[in-house]
Amino acid sequence: MTTASATPDKKAARAGAATLGVAGALTWAASRMDWVRADYLDDISGGGSATVNGTDWSTETTAVAVLLIAGMVAAFALRRFGRRVVGAICAAASVGLALPAVQLFVSGADPERVHALLTAGADQAQQANSTPAIAEWAEITSTAVQPLGPALTLLAALLGVIGGVVLISRPGTDSPRQNKYEKEAVRREKVREDLEEDPQSGRVLWDAISADIDPTDPRGGEGGPDFRSR
Repeated sequence: MTTASATPDKKAARAGAATLGVAGALTWAASRMDWVRADYLDDISGGGSATVNGTDWSTETTAVAVLLIAGMVAAFALRRFGRRVVGAICAAASVGLALPAVQLFVSGADPERVHALLTAGADQAQQANSTPAIAEWAEITSTAVQPLGPALTLLAALLGVIGGVVLISRPGTDSPRQNKYEKEAVRREKVREDLEEDPQSGRVLWDAISADIDPTDPRGGEGGPDFRSR
C-alpha cells in the first residue's frame, strides 16, 4: 500500500507549467498584432499610414514565446530540480518580455525608429527579403500606439512570471526511482499474479519461464526459491 508521503505531488508544478504554455501562446499571438501605427508623407506617392507589428518592434517576442512553450514541455518532463531551473529561466525571460511593452506605453513610439523599421534596409534587424512599407525618403508625421498587442504581451509576461515562480517555489515531489533489482522484483511479482489469475495463458507461461519462475508453483512452495537456481 502506497502511503500519502510516497505519492508524488505535482499539482502546483503542473499548474505552473500550464501557465507557461498559456503565456507562450499569448506572446506568440501578441507578436503578430500591430503595435504602432504611423502616418507618413511621401513627396512622390503622397501620404498614407503603415503599421509595425510586435515581432518587428520587439524582435525577442517570438523567441520568448518559443522559450515559454518549451519551458512548459520541459516542466512536465523534468524532475524537481530541473523544474526549478526551468521556472527561473522562464520567469527571467518574462520580465525581459515586459520591458519593451512598458517602454512603449510610457514613452510612446519613437518616429525615427518607426521610420527605420518601415524602411527597407534602414534597420539591421529587418529581414533581407522584407518589402519596404514606406519609401526611405518618406517623412513620419505622427505615430500612435496600438494598445492591444502590447497589453497582451504584458499579460503574457505576468503569467510567465507567475508560472515560473510556482515552479521555483512548489516544484512538487518526484516518484522514487527504482533500481534494476527493485524493477526485477516488481516484474516477478506481476508474473506471479498473472499466473494465479490465468495459469493457462501461453504468454503468462513464457513470462514465468523468462523470469525464472516455476509455472506450476509460482510462489515457490512456502516462499522458497524458484525452480531455477542462481
